[in-house]
Amino acid sequence: MQLTNEELKIKINEYKKKLDVAVVAHFYQRDEVFEMADITGDSLELAIRTIDSKAKFVVFCGVGFMGQSVKVLSPHKRVVMPKAACCAMASMIDGMQFDVSVKALNDSGISNENILPITYINSNAEVKAKVGMMGGMVCTSSNAKKIITTALKEGKKILFVPDRCLGQNIANQMGLKSAVLGDGTNIADADIICFNGFCSVHQLFSVDDIKFYRKKYPGILIAVHPECDPAICDASDFVGSTSQLIKYITELPEDQKVAVGTEFNMVNRLRAKNTYVLSSTKPECPTMNETTLRDVYDILKSIDEGEPLNEILVDENTQKWAKIALDRMLAL
Repeated sequence: MQLTNEELKIKINEYKKKLDVAVVAHFYQRDEVFEMADITGDSLELAIRTIDSKAKFVVFCGVGFMGQSVKVLSPHKRVVMPKAACCAMASMIDGMQFDVSVKALNDSGISNENILPITYINSNAEVKAKVGMMGGMVCTSSNAKKIITTALKEGKKILFVPDRCLGQNIANQMGLKSAVLGDGTNIADADIICFNGFCSVHQLFSVDDIKFYRKKYPGILIAVHPECDPAICDASDFVGSTSQLIKYITELPEDQKVAVGTEFNMVNRLRAKNTYVLSSTKPECPTMNETTLRDVYDILKSIDEGEPLNEILVDENTQKWAKIALDRMLAL
Protein backbone atom coordinates (compact mmCIF):
# COMPACT_ATOMS: atom_id res chain seq x y z
CA MET A 1 0.00 0.00 0.00
CA GLN A 2 1.42 3.36 -1.06
CA LEU A 3 1.29 5.97 1.67
CA THR A 4 2.44 9.56 1.64
CA ASN A 5 4.97 10.75 4.21
CA GLU A 6 2.22 12.53 6.12
CA GLU A 7 0.09 9.38 6.19
CA LEU A 8 3.10 7.38 7.36
CA LYS A 9 3.77 9.86 10.17
CA ILE A 10 0.18 9.53 11.38
CA LYS A 11 0.37 5.74 11.38
CA ILE A 12 3.79 5.74 13.09
CA ASN A 13 2.44 7.96 15.85
CA GLU A 14 -0.54 5.64 16.25
CA TYR A 15 1.80 2.67 16.68
CA LYS A 16 3.95 4.61 19.14
CA LYS A 17 0.89 5.20 21.33
CA LYS A 18 -0.20 1.59 21.05
CA LEU A 19 3.11 -0.26 21.45
CA ASP A 20 5.74 -0.45 24.21
CA VAL A 21 8.42 1.16 22.06
CA ALA A 22 10.94 4.00 22.04
CA VAL A 23 11.99 5.34 18.65
CA VAL A 24 15.63 6.42 18.73
CA ALA A 25 17.43 8.36 15.97
CA HIS A 26 20.98 9.51 15.35
CA PHE A 27 21.67 13.12 14.34
CA TYR A 28 22.61 12.00 10.80
CA GLN A 29 19.18 10.53 9.99
CA ARG A 30 16.90 12.05 7.37
CA ASP A 31 14.81 14.95 8.71
CA GLU A 32 11.50 13.12 8.43
CA VAL A 33 12.86 10.12 10.37
CA PHE A 34 14.64 12.29 12.94
CA GLU A 35 11.37 14.13 13.63
CA MET A 36 9.62 10.90 14.64
CA ALA A 37 12.14 9.99 17.35
CA ASP A 38 11.52 10.00 21.09
CA ILE A 39 15.27 10.08 21.78
CA THR A 40 17.91 11.77 19.57
CA GLY A 41 21.64 12.17 19.92
CA ASP A 42 25.04 10.82 18.86
CA SER A 43 25.90 7.14 19.13
CA LEU A 44 27.01 6.92 22.78
CA GLU A 45 24.40 9.38 24.00
CA LEU A 46 21.69 7.22 22.46
CA ALA A 47 23.03 4.05 24.07
CA ILE A 48 23.21 5.71 27.49
CA ARG A 49 19.81 7.42 27.32
CA THR A 50 18.04 4.22 26.29
CA ILE A 51 19.26 2.56 29.50
CA ASP A 52 16.71 4.69 31.36
CA SER A 53 13.91 4.11 28.87
CA LYS A 54 11.13 1.92 30.23
CA ALA A 55 10.17 0.71 26.74
CA LYS A 56 10.47 -2.99 25.95
CA PHE A 57 11.45 -2.34 22.32
CA VAL A 58 14.05 0.13 21.09
CA VAL A 59 13.47 1.03 17.44
CA PHE A 60 16.94 2.25 16.50
CA CYS A 61 17.28 4.50 13.45
CA GLY A 62 20.99 4.50 12.70
CA VAL A 63 23.65 1.96 11.76
CA GLY A 64 24.46 -1.49 13.09
CA PHE A 65 27.25 -0.79 15.59
CA MET A 66 25.01 1.76 17.32
CA GLY A 67 22.19 -0.73 17.71
CA GLN A 68 24.72 -3.21 19.09
CA SER A 69 25.91 -0.66 21.68
CA VAL A 70 22.33 -0.24 22.89
CA LYS A 71 21.95 -4.02 23.17
CA VAL A 72 25.30 -4.41 24.97
CA LEU A 73 24.45 -1.76 27.57
CA SER A 74 20.79 -2.81 27.87
CA PRO A 75 20.76 -6.57 27.19
CA HIS A 76 17.24 -6.98 28.59
CA LYS A 77 15.79 -4.69 25.91
CA ARG A 78 14.78 -5.86 22.46
CA VAL A 79 16.57 -3.72 19.89
CA VAL A 80 15.29 -3.62 16.32
CA MET A 81 16.39 -1.54 13.36
CA PRO A 82 14.06 -0.24 10.64
CA LYS A 83 16.95 -0.75 8.22
CA ALA A 84 19.89 -3.07 8.89
CA ALA A 85 22.40 -0.46 7.73
CA CYS A 86 26.14 -0.87 8.26
CA CYS A 87 28.64 1.91 8.99
CA ALA A 88 31.39 1.80 6.35
CA MET A 89 34.09 2.58 8.91
CA ALA A 90 32.91 -0.09 11.34
CA SER A 91 32.88 -2.66 8.54
CA MET A 92 36.56 -1.99 7.80
CA ILE A 93 37.66 -4.05 10.80
CA ASP A 94 36.39 -7.29 12.32
CA GLY A 95 37.80 -9.60 14.98
CA MET A 96 40.20 -11.31 12.59
CA GLN A 97 41.58 -8.00 11.30
CA PHE A 98 42.00 -6.83 14.88
CA ASP A 99 44.09 -9.95 15.59
CA VAL A 100 46.16 -9.27 12.44
CA SER A 101 46.79 -5.72 13.67
CA VAL A 102 47.98 -6.99 17.06
CA LYS A 103 50.31 -9.43 15.26
CA ALA A 104 51.75 -6.55 13.22
CA LEU A 105 52.73 -4.87 16.48
CA ASN A 106 54.16 -8.16 17.76
CA ASP A 107 56.23 -8.49 14.57
CA SER A 108 57.63 -5.01 15.25
CA GLY A 109 58.85 -6.15 18.66
CA ILE A 110 55.89 -4.98 20.75
CA SER A 111 54.51 -7.74 22.98
CA ASN A 112 50.85 -8.03 23.93
CA GLU A 113 51.77 -7.02 27.48
CA ASN A 114 52.93 -3.67 26.09
CA ILE A 115 49.82 -3.01 23.96
CA LEU A 116 46.72 -1.23 25.21
CA PRO A 117 43.98 -1.24 22.56
CA ILE A 118 41.38 1.50 22.30
CA THR A 119 38.49 1.27 19.89
CA TYR A 120 36.44 4.17 18.64
CA ILE A 121 32.78 3.52 19.36
CA ASN A 122 32.32 3.26 15.57
CA SER A 123 33.20 -0.45 15.66
CA ASN A 124 31.22 -3.64 15.88
CA ALA A 125 30.63 -5.54 19.13
CA GLU A 126 33.14 -8.25 18.21
CA VAL A 127 35.95 -5.68 18.00
CA LYS A 128 34.85 -4.02 21.25
CA ALA A 129 34.95 -7.45 22.90
CA LYS A 130 38.47 -8.16 21.59
CA VAL A 131 39.58 -4.80 22.99
CA GLY A 132 37.92 -5.56 26.33
CA MET A 133 39.70 -8.92 26.56
CA MET A 134 43.08 -7.17 26.16
CA GLY A 135 42.35 -4.71 28.96
CA GLY A 136 41.38 -1.89 26.62
CA MET A 137 38.40 0.38 26.34
CA VAL A 138 36.09 2.27 24.01
CA CYS A 139 36.26 5.99 23.25
CA THR A 140 34.14 8.56 21.44
CA SER A 141 35.28 11.54 19.41
CA SER A 142 34.44 13.81 22.36
CA ASN A 143 36.36 11.87 25.02
CA ALA A 144 39.17 10.28 22.97
CA LYS A 145 41.80 12.67 24.32
CA LYS A 146 40.80 11.95 27.93
CA ILE A 147 40.71 8.19 27.33
CA ILE A 148 44.12 8.17 25.62
CA THR A 149 45.63 10.42 28.32
CA THR A 150 44.49 7.94 30.96
CA ALA A 151 45.61 4.93 28.91
CA LEU A 152 49.13 6.30 28.39
CA LYS A 153 49.70 6.30 32.15
CA GLU A 154 50.10 2.53 31.86
CA GLY A 155 53.25 3.11 29.81
CA LYS A 156 52.04 1.00 26.89
CA LYS A 157 51.71 1.52 23.15
CA ILE A 158 48.18 2.50 22.12
CA LEU A 159 46.63 0.45 19.32
CA PHE A 160 43.84 2.71 18.07
CA VAL A 161 41.09 1.24 15.87
CA PRO A 162 39.48 1.74 13.42
CA ASP A 163 39.71 5.46 12.53
CA ARG A 164 43.21 6.59 11.68
CA CYS A 165 42.16 10.27 11.41
CA LEU A 166 40.78 10.48 14.94
CA GLY A 167 43.86 8.69 16.28
CA GLN A 168 46.24 10.98 14.38
CA ASN A 169 44.36 14.13 15.36
CA ILE A 170 44.45 13.24 19.04
CA ALA A 171 48.16 12.43 18.78
CA ASN A 172 48.78 15.83 17.17
CA GLN A 173 46.80 17.61 19.91
CA MET A 174 48.83 15.87 22.59
CA GLY A 175 52.23 16.25 20.92
CA LEU A 176 52.57 12.49 20.50
CA LYS A 177 53.96 10.41 17.66
CA SER A 178 51.50 8.39 15.58
CA ALA A 179 51.85 5.72 12.93
CA VAL A 180 49.37 4.04 10.61
CA LEU A 181 49.47 0.30 10.05
CA GLY A 182 50.47 -0.55 6.51
CA ASP A 183 51.47 2.93 5.29
CA GLY A 184 55.21 2.57 5.97
CA THR A 185 55.35 4.75 9.09
CA ASN A 186 57.48 3.59 12.01
CA ILE A 187 55.31 1.51 14.35
CA ALA A 188 58.01 0.89 16.93
CA ASP A 189 58.68 4.61 17.36
CA ALA A 190 55.02 5.67 17.71
CA ASP A 191 52.98 6.33 20.84
CA ILE A 192 49.66 5.74 19.05
CA ILE A 193 49.47 3.12 16.31
CA CYS A 194 46.36 3.53 14.17
CA PHE A 195 44.42 1.02 12.11
CA ASN A 196 44.02 2.37 8.57
CA GLY A 197 40.26 2.96 8.68
CA PHE A 198 38.32 6.10 7.90
CA CYS A 199 34.89 7.71 7.45
CA SER A 200 33.99 8.07 3.79
CA VAL A 201 31.87 11.17 4.47
CA HIS A 202 34.55 13.05 6.39
CA GLN A 203 37.11 12.23 3.70
CA LEU A 204 35.15 14.46 1.28
CA PHE A 205 36.43 17.70 2.83
CA SER A 206 39.65 19.29 1.59
CA VAL A 207 41.98 22.15 2.47
CA ASP A 208 40.95 23.73 -0.84
CA ASP A 209 37.35 23.83 0.45
CA ILE A 210 38.57 25.76 3.49
CA LYS A 211 40.56 28.17 1.30
CA PHE A 212 37.50 28.72 -0.91
CA TYR A 213 35.24 29.68 2.00
CA ARG A 214 37.84 31.86 3.70
CA LYS A 215 38.34 33.79 0.43
CA LYS A 216 34.62 34.09 -0.34
CA TYR A 217 33.57 35.04 3.20
CA PRO A 218 36.33 36.87 5.10
CA GLY A 219 35.97 36.20 8.82
CA ILE A 220 34.09 32.94 8.36
CA LEU A 221 34.74 30.21 10.93
CA ILE A 222 35.55 26.63 9.95
CA ALA A 223 34.25 23.87 12.26
CA VAL A 224 34.96 20.21 11.54
CA HIS A 225 34.69 16.72 13.00
CA PRO A 226 37.91 14.95 14.12
CA GLU A 227 37.17 12.12 11.67
CA CYS A 228 38.45 14.57 9.04
CA ASP A 229 42.03 14.34 7.79
CA PRO A 230 44.59 15.98 10.12
CA ALA A 231 45.36 18.62 7.47
CA ILE A 232 41.69 19.69 7.56
CA CYS A 233 41.62 19.82 11.34
CA ASP A 234 44.86 21.79 11.50
CA ALA A 235 43.42 24.42 9.15
CA SER A 236 40.12 24.79 11.04
CA ASP A 237 38.98 27.09 13.84
CA PHE A 238 37.14 24.41 15.81
CA VAL A 239 37.36 20.63 15.90
CA GLY A 240 34.77 18.67 17.85
CA SER A 241 32.46 15.71 18.10
CA THR A 242 28.92 15.79 16.76
CA SER A 243 27.52 17.08 20.06
CA GLN A 244 30.38 19.55 20.47
CA LEU A 245 29.85 20.88 16.94
CA ILE A 246 26.15 21.39 17.61
CA LYS A 247 26.86 23.33 20.81
CA TYR A 248 29.61 25.43 19.21
CA ILE A 249 27.62 26.36 16.11
CA THR A 250 24.25 27.01 17.74
CA GLU A 251 25.88 29.33 20.28
CA LEU A 252 27.51 31.52 17.59
CA PRO A 253 26.06 35.00 16.97
CA GLU A 254 23.42 34.84 14.24
CA ASP A 255 25.47 36.99 11.88
CA GLN A 256 28.62 34.86 12.25
CA LYS A 257 29.18 32.75 9.15
CA VAL A 258 30.43 29.21 9.67
CA ALA A 259 31.32 26.38 7.28
CA VAL A 260 30.92 22.92 8.79
CA GLY A 261 32.76 19.73 7.89
CA THR A 262 30.43 16.91 8.84
CA GLU A 263 27.32 15.06 7.64
CA PHE A 264 24.84 17.14 5.63
CA ASN A 265 21.57 16.31 7.39
CA MET A 266 22.86 17.45 10.75
CA VAL A 267 24.44 20.61 9.37
CA ASN A 268 21.24 21.46 7.50
CA ARG A 269 19.27 21.44 10.78
CA LEU A 270 21.67 23.55 12.83
CA ARG A 271 20.92 27.18 11.95
CA ALA A 272 18.64 28.83 9.40
CA LYS A 273 21.24 31.41 8.32
CA ASN A 274 24.98 31.75 7.76
CA THR A 275 25.75 28.01 7.99
CA TYR A 276 27.43 26.29 5.06
CA VAL A 277 28.50 22.75 4.26
CA LEU A 278 32.28 22.60 3.78
CA SER A 279 32.18 20.75 0.48
CA SER A 280 31.36 21.25 -3.18
CA THR A 281 29.44 17.95 -3.04
CA LYS A 282 26.70 16.90 -0.62
CA PRO A 283 28.41 15.07 2.29
CA GLU A 284 25.54 12.72 3.03
CA CYS A 285 26.20 9.40 4.76
CA PRO A 286 24.68 6.78 2.45
CA THR A 287 24.07 4.16 5.13
CA MET A 288 22.62 6.62 7.65
CA ASN A 289 20.24 7.75 4.93
CA GLU A 290 19.01 4.26 4.09
CA THR A 291 16.31 4.42 6.77
CA THR A 292 13.00 5.82 5.50
CA LEU A 293 9.65 6.60 7.09
CA ARG A 294 8.30 3.50 5.38
CA ASP A 295 10.97 1.42 7.13
CA VAL A 296 9.98 2.86 10.50
CA TYR A 297 6.33 2.10 9.78
CA ASP A 298 7.15 -1.45 8.65
CA ILE A 299 9.22 -2.23 11.76
CA LEU A 300 6.48 -0.97 14.07
CA LYS A 301 3.92 -2.98 12.14
CA SER A 302 6.09 -6.10 12.54
CA ILE A 303 6.27 -5.54 16.32
CA ASP A 304 2.50 -5.15 16.44
CA GLU A 305 2.11 -8.43 14.55
CA GLY A 306 4.42 -10.24 16.98
CA GLU A 307 7.20 -10.88 14.46
CA PRO A 308 9.78 -8.08 14.90
CA LEU A 309 12.12 -7.55 11.95
CA ASN A 310 15.88 -6.84 12.04
CA GLU A 311 16.40 -7.62 15.71
CA ILE A 312 19.91 -7.00 17.07
CA LEU A 313 21.33 -10.04 18.85
CA VAL A 314 24.75 -10.26 20.52
CA ASP A 315 26.11 -13.55 21.86
CA GLU A 316 26.74 -13.76 25.60
CA ASN A 317 30.55 -13.75 25.51
CA THR A 318 30.75 -10.86 23.06
CA GLN A 319 28.19 -8.94 25.10
CA LYS A 320 30.18 -9.51 28.29
CA TRP A 321 33.54 -8.27 27.00
CA ALA A 322 32.14 -5.46 24.83
CA LYS A 323 30.31 -4.16 27.91
CA ILE A 324 33.52 -4.32 29.93
CA ALA A 325 35.25 -2.16 27.29
CA LEU A 326 32.33 0.31 27.32
CA ASP A 327 32.12 0.35 31.11
CA ARG A 328 35.82 1.17 31.40
CA MET A 329 35.14 4.27 29.32
CA LEU A 330 32.01 5.22 31.24
CA ALA A 331 33.90 4.89 34.53
CA LEU A 332 36.17 7.74 33.37
